[in-house]
Amino acid sequence: MFFKRIADLRIDNDLTQQNIADYLGCKREVYRRYETGIRTIPIDFLIKLADLYGVSIDYLLEHTQKNTDAVSQLKKKCNDIKEQKNE
Repeated sequence: MFFKRIADLRIDNDLTQQNIADYLGCKREVYRRYETGIRTIPIDFLIKLADLYGVSIDYLLEHTQKNTDAVSQLKKKCNDIKEQKNE
């Protein structure tokens, strides 16, 4: 799986693969393989990348279109659950 959003976010923020590899604590070639989908990205690296770019993991994995959509959907689900418990 090619992680286009991870590459796009890196480029949009004027970062190199080496910058991100240093941030994650891995070699540039390892990070390149994550970005191109040759290797599976460990969940702890996905969390770090989501934190770095201020987006959700769902957004990085192209599960949602916008980060704000995922956050608002989660808040709505949590509120619905709270309301059901209070009934």
